[in-house]
Amino acid sequence: MRIAVIGSGYVGLVGAACLARIGHDVWAVDADPKKVLALRAGTIPIYEPGLEAIVNATQAEGRLRFTTELGEALEGVELVFIAVGTPADEDGATDLVAVTAAAARIGSMLGRPATVVIKSTVPVGTTDRLQKLVAAELRARGITWRVPVIGNPEFLREGSAVHDFMDPDRIVVGAASADDASALLKAYEPLTARGARLLRMSTRSAELSKYAANAMLATRVSFINEIAAIAEASGADIEEVREGIGSDARIGRDFLRAGIGYGGSCFPKDVSSLTHTAIQHGVRPAILQAVEQVNGGQRRWAFDRLNAFYAGRGGLRGRRIAVWGLAFKPGTDDMREAPSLAMIEQLLGAGAQVAVFDPVAIGSARRLLDGDARIAWCHSAAAAIDNADALVLATEWDEFRHFSPTSAAAALRDGLVLDGRNVLDGPAWAAAGLQLLQVGRPPLRPMRDAAAATAASAVPTAPSPSTAAQSIDRNVPAAAPLIA
Repeated sequence: MRIAVIGSGYVGLVGAACLARIGHDVWAVDADPKKVLALRAGTIPIYEPGLEAIVNATQAEGRLRFTTELGEALEGVELVFIAVGTPADEDGATDLVAVTAAAARIGSMLGRPATVVIKSTVPVGTTDRLQKLVAAELRARGITWRVPVIGNPEFLREGSAVHDFMDPDRIVVGAASADDASALLKAYEPLTARGARLLRMSTRSAELSKYAANAMLATRVSFINEIAAIAEASGADIEEVREGIGSDARIGRDFLRAGIGYGGSCFPKDVSSLTHTAIQHGVRPAILQAVEQVNGGQRRWAFDRLNAFYAGRGGLRGRRIAVWGLAFKPGTDDMREAPSLAMIEQLLGAGAQVAVFDPVAIGSARRLLDGDARIAWCHSAAAAIDNADALVLATEWDEFRHFSPTSAAAALRDGLVLDGRNVLDGPAWAAAGLQLLQVGRPPLRPMRDAAAATAASAVPTAPSPSTAAQSIDRNVPAAAPLIA
């Protein structure tokens, strides 16, 4: 099939490349000439495992082409995917300017019957409105044939997007009729023939399914973080609690990991947009609002504990704090709504200096933060902690999990480590002489010189759970509550 994909951002580029990979003739359209030239040269503007190889292979085979000219892409086309950005406005509503403009241009330029597919994440009712817009543009040109506008929300996870497209757990198609959906179903036959599950529904249900899926995942993250706050306050261990509830088949373990909050391009804006939609329809979204509130508070976890630790030591001003990880999660260079950004802003506001390292996202972060002399951009995890007072792990890249705690202990002046993702081996890091704080876990005091560490502590200690693991004295300074 001949397919056009409007938008070569994250969703559009992955979609275009993978559609070409399964055998279609795909034209990817983007308004940025520099991006198009770079893509033609095989330079991928995002970090996504496996994507570069597919883009280069399908271009070499002549099945994937990049252009700035929509008219060129629409020649002989059967399917047109709209995959442009839908950012959040200041009030939480979804900005549909790019989607609307793309639909209008399609209606004004399309030269043959085709199906328009909304891949962008849009609020409930948007696909129906775009159907009317495209129809109006066609009528204005005196065209009588119909162009169906249908929904096909994406469920790609950054870091595994290629796998998610090629081996999806479901393909959601929102269409008014089977005829409207037929062209898209044909395009996905290489996937459904291998067993991919296809779910057909109304356009509005498809739109809401996308938002509801991300809102549910965000809810699980905020829920476990709120339970972590209770665990920390009461002396329980959130990792043991997580195992206790996650082993229930009705609940499961996915997205039940305590940390410093969610970020990225989807969860924050989709929860916000769904909240806005609910209010527009007269529904009070109490759970969604609580999810956002908890996540906002969670972004202060590291700062509050550092502030408490240094309160009796002259404060954070002039302290050098190392930050491991900048991307909102491992496997991507995406800095959108990354919790690390909020934490760095808090630390700089308190007068601290920050030494940062991320194995992939350092370039993306520099484009956002470069120019501040208080930020040291480091080339390795070891360089970031060199001569630092304390360390915060903000993104759970594997190289941080496997970093030598002995080397960290030798580098950190105050021996304080805040594991914002609960991935470090607590006993090993404590055995190296480090004070380790993890989200919702009883704090670990260094095994060496424990008496001195206790004497130096000016902040009340957290209760110690009576488990075998507590042969290590978990008694470092307690900090402020998880939820600000």
